[in-house]
Amino acid sequence: MTRLSFVHPSDIILVAHALVVIVISLRVIMMRPATGIALSWLLLVTMLPFAGAVTYFMIGERRIGFQRERGIGDVRAEYKNIGDVETRERLTNVDWSRHPATALGLDRLGRKVAGSLTVRSSSLKLVPDTLEVLRAVARDVDGAKASVLMEFYIWNEGGAADEVLEAVIRAARRGVSCRILVDALGARPWWKGGQPQRLRDAGVELRAALPVGFFRSFIGRTDLRLHRKIVVVDGEVAWTGSMNLVDPSFFKQDAGVGKWIDAMVRVEGSVVVLLAATMISDWILETREPIQAVIESARLAPVKFQGTADVQVVPSGPGETGDGLLQMFLALINAAQNELVLTTPYLVPDESMLRALRGAAGRGVKVAIIVPERVDSFLTRYASRSYYDSLLEMGGEIYLYRGGLLHTKSIMVDGGMSMFGTVNLDMRSLWLNYEVALFVYDDLFAAELRALQRTYIDDSDGLDLATWRKRSFGQRFVENALRLVSPLL
Repeated sequence: MTRLSFVHPSDIILVAHALVVIVISLRVIMMRPATGIALSWLLLVTMLPFAGAVTYFMIGERRIGFQRERGIGDVRAEYKNIGDVETRERLTNVDWSRHPATALGLDRLGRKVAGSLTVRSSSLKLVPDTLEVLRAVARDVDGAKASVLMEFYIWNEGGAADEVLEAVIRAARRGVSCRILVDALGARPWWKGGQPQRLRDAGVELRAALPVGFFRSFIGRTDLRLHRKIVVVDGEVAWTGSMNLVDPSFFKQDAGVGKWIDAMVRVEGSVVVLLAATMISDWILETREPIQAVIESARLAPVKFQGTADVQVVPSGPGETGDGLLQMFLALINAAQNELVLTTPYLVPDESMLRALRGAAGRGVKVAIIVPERVDSFLTRYASRSYYDSLLEMGGEIYLYRGGLLHTKSIMVDGGMSMFGTVNLDMRSLWLNYEVALFVYDDLFAAELRALQRTYIDDSDGLDLATWRKRSFGQRFVENALRLVSPLL
């Protein structure tokens, strides 16, 4: 009688795990991510049988799905056919002799990596008070005659944010075309409330951006989020910056970080059309509404030249710009000769940005980085601290803001060039979120931004390298351990 031999289940599991590791390793190698990211994923997939593979499938690649990828390509093609060459040439006829020589290089880089042109003659008013922002936006919406376009990551009920809601409802009822796009995940509590239905009942066209769900995770990553904050009224006035549509007195009061501190810019002039185009592109990707129909119903005003600022709008996100925004940040940092001041709520730079910041400080640029003393993410809080030593060692200055969760995202270089927008100095903003950044070439705005940054420094504690090095081994171990997974945060 022949004796039957059986394969032990554990052997099958080991072989299956080995095959999974081999397949994913080949995939990671051929995708060519940054070395730190690649090694982190290979370690995770190897050490966590099957769970690591599932995690990689869920968040290991910037999968956006075929339909969205095709939609992005279609929108780009449509925009190339809209508007005449003469209008584009008038918009982009910038007098670069007014700016530092490196500004023209940034313009060329933005054109190459993001298709972003610098337009001339805009005015920007920096508004650092969140209640003033909300009430000013409500006034602008109350003055709308043709259209209101809005997109936000978070909308939160309560306080002065409700004044904006009521203004939009009034605008829709008097016949103004209103389109609002709000992230499905960032604003999940708001979507479950009654305000979305009130907007729809008033005639507002409202959509959730990047809907999430179990089956959608098989099409694309569900943690790719719309992080932009844009308001455009009649194509004449626009707002953008770090602030979600929330009243800080009614938002995350139990997070233990104090009020969120934000700033926005109110812009007029030629740059308004680029912010409108960014929002309309996002709208079309979610609704598949024909671009010409959206533009016609929005009845955007003709482009007007107003102000002295020349501005480059750089939208970014998976499927849109690759590493374009990172390239722009690196170029801006490397352009600094005398002073470089940055504000960000989350400081988790990739290696190239860390080296650029260290290099700027090392060659004698006064580098100041202002971050909140407390943030709402445990992982990010400790991972961020692991970068302080290397920045301080090169002569950089780090300030911990005491007045709340400083949420303003800004860079000021040598009093002449600035970045202001929705982008955190972390890998999530640079690689996973859909963001928008204004690169502003204007001395007046740079001075205004620098004055705001000075108020943040005045309410901060500066770090001393010798004192910082005295923190306990346990603290340093946690910080460095979480830094290892920072590419995955």
